[in-house]
Parts: sequence; structure tokens; C-alpha cells
Amino acid sequence: MKMSFRAKRLERQNQRLAQAGKLNLVALMDIFTILVFFLMVNQSEVKVLQSNKEINLPRSVSEQLPSEKVMLTITTNGVLVQGKPVWQGDWQQDSNNWLPELTEALTVELNYLANRAGPLAPEQQPVGRALTILGDAATPYALLRQLMAICAATEYRDLSLAVEAMAPAVEAP
Repeated sequence: MKMSFRAKRLERQNQRLAQAGKLNLVALMDIFTILVFFLMVNQSEVKVLQSNKEINLPRSVSEQLPSEKVMLTITTNGVLVQGKPVWQGDWQQDSNNWLPELTEALTVELNYLANRAGPLAPEQQPVGRALTILGDAATPYALLRQLMAICAATEYRDLSLAVEAMAPAVEAP
């Protein structure tokens, strides 16, 4: 029997609706390619040092970005190297009480990290290994000087102090 025009149209429509939907992946791939490229380019733009909430870094107008180095963090009650607690104590006490213990603990940890990193290249010998110190703005200079001396004695002579970046002051005309 011959089908009417309406019956043929309904049959075609039912066949079309019964088919699985098609997904055009070309546009999706283009978007993800652009996204990956954008993330790769911008990933190297910003360097953020991980710091504790209890540390208030000093402010500076320096534009130099930090690089990947060993991190020495000075808190109100101890010293951390790469986030690992090395020494716990009270800075307010007489330094004769805590300085030998701090020196020993920090020397052991820095020597361990230096041995794990391998020997210094000949061009790095004069400069030494790199280390960044994160300390509160209220950290006494005498304590910083002691820690820097300990670091220098263990081949970590390329020292940097972490600061919080701020805009340079604009002079009024």
C-alpha cells in the first residue's frame, strides 16, 4: 500500500529522532588547547612563596621575583626548613640557652639537604647554595644574623630575605 505524504514525513521524523546525537569535538578541542596554552604562559609569571599566617613579612618595593630555593622559615616559636620543624623554642630567653641547640639542629638539616642535592658545580663554589629566609618583620636582627651565619657555615651563602611586594611610593609634584 502506498503511504501518504504525511505518513512518510512522520516516519522520517521518527527516524531522525531515534538517531543518537552527534557531538562536534573540534570546537571543544580548540577551546582546551587555548586554555592549556594560556595556563602554561601565565604559570611562570607569578612566583608565590608559601608563608604561615602568623608571619607578617616585611614590605618592599623590590621587583625581583623569587626563585626555587631552600626555604628557612622563622616563626615566633621555632625554625622550619622546607616546612619541616627543625627547632622549637623561645627567642625571648637568653641566647646561650637555645643557640647551641639551634645551631646543631639547623646544621644537621642543611647538611642533609646539601648532601641530597649533590656537590656544587665549580661556577657555584664562590656563591654557594641558595636559601630564602622567611621571617616576621618583628624578628630581631641579632637572630637573623645568627641564622645567616649558620647557613653560611653549611655552604648556603646565596641568601635572600622574603618580603611582601608593595607599590613604590609616588612623589607629589
